[in-house]
Amino acid sequence: MEQVSVIGAGSWGTTLAILLAEKGYSVQLWVRDARQYQRMCEERVNARYLPGVPFPEGLQLTDDLQQAIDFGQFVVLAVPTHAMRAVCGQFQLTEPHKIFISVSKGIENDTLMRMSEVIAETTGAPLSAIATLSGPSHAEEVSRKIATAVVSASSDLNTARRVRELFRTEYFRVYSSDDIVGVELGGALKNVIAIAAGIADGAGFGDNTKAALLTRGLVEMTRLGVMLGARRETFAGLSGMGDLIVTCMSQHSRNRFVGEQIGRGRHLDEVLQEMVMVAEGVKTTRSVHQLCEKTGVEMPISEQVFQVLFNKKSPLKAVHDLMTRDPKEERFE
Repeated sequence: MEQVSVIGAGSWGTTLAILLAEKGYSVQLWVRDARQYQRMCEERVNARYLPGVPFPEGLQLTDDLQQAIDFGQFVVLAVPTHAMRAVCGQFQLTEPHKIFISVSKGIENDTLMRMSEVIAETTGAPLSAIATLSGPSHAEEVSRKIATAVVSASSDLNTARRVRELFRTEYFRVYSSDDIVGVELGGALKNVIAIAAGIADGAGFGDNTKAALLTRGLVEMTRLGVMLGARRETFAGLSGMGDLIVTCMSQHSRNRFVGEQIGRGRHLDEVLQEMVMVAEGVKTTRSVHQLCEKTGVEMPISEQVFQVLFNKKSPLKAVHDLMTRDPKEERFE
């Protein structure tokens, strides 16, 4: 029987831990917060992040990070992007041949590294032993066993296939890919476009506006991805277009919610302080801005999101500036 460690007890980490335990694997879920850990042990449910979904018998809880790392042959890293480096720096990799699986969607600020790169640098694990799991997969739906499809990616296709087999169930379909660059970037970049879609919602724009943002947003996601070494077709898949659609349209989307509140005139700090969960797109917007400056890639929608979030630009002015850009031919490049 496979042993799996899940590092991070937010909604997604908890959902995946439950899925794996229900498949019959022996699973340890690491809980960082001491009070949350105690409550989860007593109630056998994550009332804070995933209320109403009880833990199966095969799911163990721990507050000892090193113990959790040592336990699993597979280690699922379900911590926020900004915490990945710190968490990975707190444990020692005492056994070789572990497979690390990132389920976080973001780009580290300043270093501009993808999560697989952060994991490799901090743990010493080879890139061939690191995978990502990404796609349109809100925890609120997966935990209710609503049909979902995602993609597992690694630079080593055999690793991606092993992760695929680890997770797949009759309600959770997993494809495999060796384009980890494209899959990670799709998952990160779509959050910025989702903030733009939310801003449009909050400011009172319509379906036409949102359709334009999604379509042209996918173009600029692909443009940056190809520049950074991804395959163009990956962005037409689950981790690109698929995740973009659900994140821009769903009421579960934290990033769309943040944008919607900004579009209604609220301040970013105020919105973030009220949120229980993390909206990865806010920090990713900074990283994308830095990447555009570094590479010279044109990402007009993402740049306007940056200006609205961090330079207090009016959402109406941002939309006006997008709409009045110089005319050009439509190309998917």
